[in-house]
Amino acid sequence: MAASMKGKRCLVIGGCGFLGRHLCEVLLEKGWTVQVFDIRTTFEDPRIKFFIGDLCKIEDLKPALEGVHCVFHCASPAPLGNNKALFYKVNYEGTQNIIATCKEVGVKRLVLTSSASVVYEGKGIRNGKEDELPYATKPLDYYTETKILQEKTVLAANSQDFYTVAIRPHGIFGPRDLQLVPIAVDMARKGKMKFIIGDGKNVVDFTYVGNVVHGHVLAAEHLNPGSPVCGKAYHITNAEPIFFWTFMTRLLTGLGYPAPHIHLPYTLLYILALIMQFVAWVLSPITIISPSLSPMKVALAGTDHFYSCERAKQDMGYKPVFTLDQGLKLTMESYPELKNTEPVEEKKSQ
Repeated sequence: MAASMKGKRCLVIGGCGFLGRHLCEVLLEKGWTVQVFDIRTTFEDPRIKFFIGDLCKIEDLKPALEGVHCVFHCASPAPLGNNKALFYKVNYEGTQNIIATCKEVGVKRLVLTSSASVVYEGKGIRNGKEDELPYATKPLDYYTETKILQEKTVLAANSQDFYTVAIRPHGIFGPRDLQLVPIAVDMARKGKMKFIIGDGKNVVDFTYVGNVVHGHVLAAEHLNPGSPVCGKAYHITNAEPIFFWTFMTRLLTGLGYPAPHIHLPYTLLYILALIMQFVAWVLSPITIISPSLSPMKVALAGTDHFYSCERAKQDMGYKPVFTLDQGLKLTMESYPELKNTEPVEEKKSQ
């Protein structure tokens, strides 16, 4: 059963990031007392107490955790990076430290921002359910590899006096996003978004950030003794699967850029991405390279991957509060500086 959290103190680790900041705003609206822990501040709010530090250091975390009712762990390096050591340190070692410090100071609730990628290996997933999908045994990138370790650690820590839950969002987008929208626009400006990987008919989930936040808040409200939420992972999406390239077309054309229209063979691109990944691995002792094309990027753009939210609906009453249309509208309106002011060339028939 959900419990009122009004007046309760929470700590948002990674609260200065894209998701974390949106989460802080909603928690404040609901009457929570909000604290933020991050490596740096990116905004100011007199209602929030900020703590700056390294989540891998107990001495940094401990002051932020004192007297906290619930922790939201949203911190993570950017998913498209290629720094294995950084992913391992933040996603795995940092999470271990958070759990240990929570237990030391008596914090009893932890909500993790996980990822639907923990069950994804590049093969199609259609309406995937949590109890039917095992963790990926061959994750496509370091981010996923360490998110699997992270989620396992958090769920294994659930006990009679420490309650944990993992939220698995997929394809997050929205205002202030530093990944999907800015990267797509940058590629469009460079003429690299005219291509469609595969036949363009792969169906995926894109999830508006407001719905992801809603899932986190519901999980925290249900994270109580005897609740079915404790120790489980939950997919949180818009529950509106859409063709990947239809979504990208709506986003790009809405910002004034041409729609992707040139089809490229999926298999060929995937092989090229594997070669680039191998080269990056060979050079890793010398320098860290993030290839422009990776197996994960190609797979996400060319295969089915959408998930069922039935478990979240049953256990904590989840229902999206924003439709995909609403999310796209709010997102495009929030990026006036990214809109194209140049004439759009007519696409040639293929």
